[in-house]
Amino acid sequence: METFLVALIGVLELLALAVLCQAFRLLILGRREARILNSHRVAANSAIQKSRMDLLEVRNRARLLEDSVTGGATAVEKLHKAISNTTFGLIDLFSSDEEFRSSARKARASHDETSQEIYRTVRTTNRALHILADTLIIGQAEKRLVARKRRPGSS
Repeated sequence: METFLVALIGVLELLALAVLCQAFRLLILGRREARILNSHRVAANSAIQKSRMDLLEVRNRARLLEDSVTGGATAVEKLHKAISNTTFGLIDLFSSDEEFRSSARKARASHDETSQEIYRTVRTTNRALHILADTLIIGQAEKRLVARKRRPGSS
């Protein structure tokens, strides 16, 4: 009976060792699967972050373009005004005919008003075009990004 118990204990120890080895193997496999899953998660987050950064870059470029056009229009307007002031100032200064001076002053008022309206229209149109582009292009890209993020089962 004693040999039977020793044999039984030996078999149970062997069985325990086999179960322990199997548990260890499953632990190793589980850790490997967790690493793979984590790498897929990181890759998915990187793709989402890249999309966000691309969208931010498009926004910044659009803002830069809008500011450039507005700043350029303002610079051209100031140069135009300086040339206009010089021209009409010289006419006013050197003209001896009072009727011609009066006519030049009226032309100057009309010219200044028209040029101000034109430059204001350029800036307003520029702003409107960028709002439209933001709504159509950038807004749609944001919606696609948000929809992709909210979609169930997406990684």
